[in-house]
Amino acid sequence: MTLKKLIWPMIGAVAIVFSGWLLYHELRGLSLADLSDSLAAIPARGWMLSGLCTIAAYAALAGYDRIALIHLERKVPLLFVTVCAFTTYALSHTIGASVFSGAVVRYRAYSSRGLTPKEIGVLVAFCSFTFVLGVVLLTGLVLVIDPDITERMGDLLPEGVSMTTGYVLLALVGFYVAGSWLGLKPLTIGSFRLQYPRLSVVGRQLIVGPLELLAAAGIVYFALPEAGNPGYIVVLGIFLISFSVALLSHAPGGVGVLELVFIAALPEMDPADVLAALLVFRLLYLIIPFLIAIVILLLFERSQLSQPDLEGRQEKS
Repeated sequence: MTLKKLIWPMIGAVAIVFSGWLLYHELRGLSLADLSDSLAAIPARGWMLSGLCTIAAYAALAGYDRIALIHLERKVPLLFVTVCAFTTYALSHTIGASVFSGAVVRYRAYSSRGLTPKEIGVLVAFCSFTFVLGVVLLTGLVLVIDPDITERMGDLLPEGVSMTTGYVLLALVGFYVAGSWLGLKPLTIGSFRLQYPRLSVVGRQLIVGPLELLAAAGIVYFALPEAGNPGYIVVLGIFLISFSVALLSHAPGGVGVLELVFIAALPEMDPADVLAALLVFRLLYLIIPFLIAIVILLLFERSQLSQPDLEGRQEKS
């Protein structure tokens, strides 16, 4: 294995160890009994709403692929797209994109539907951009609505700068929309040609990208107790930062990173309650979908392996 292939797994391992060490210092006084009590205290309504948010989040993730296919002007059955997107994100979120990237899963799936490697590459990049667009849009809105939120992250920015940063992020989204409205020319680099999305496609991106993040943050929010809960906007802001950092760290499942950021940013809440809510998030958003995705992947590969045999029998007949 080359150094290039090892670099991201190494970064992920370092991120896990470092986050784990910091998290240990944050949770030294926490016992398993405290965590168990916090989990037991989550009401049935909280579990139900968190579960509904999980379904909404994965439905939006399927929308990422659907929008990319609309941009490419390729038709693939909606059920196939939904299952492919679910499997892709369930695996990459849990294992880590550096180990089992969404590109690999999508290539296996969409190549069976006639998409070329170049089209699949555009699809993967388009889905990633839709996610980034959602993060930028929601982060901008959160900073404008609640600029004090940066104080929870260690006074990263003064209040005035926070609001200004929010407006800058919203302006970037506005420029992107304006580029589509003006019909900017395609970007051509050698034989590679990147077509600017149509306004109808951009409109879908601005809905689906934020929707997935809003729903995912809702999983944590509804699992937190009411006592000391700072409100959904604050939880959303913390989630946007922690989830983005977790993805950039390449740590599988963001192990340690999510917990560290949330516990540090919610000092008014019992760490056991915060950790319990994040365990609910990991169970509903990561673990259960991951187990389902493994079964789907095995069934798909089995069907692909059986196809040559079927073709061979047809030729003999």
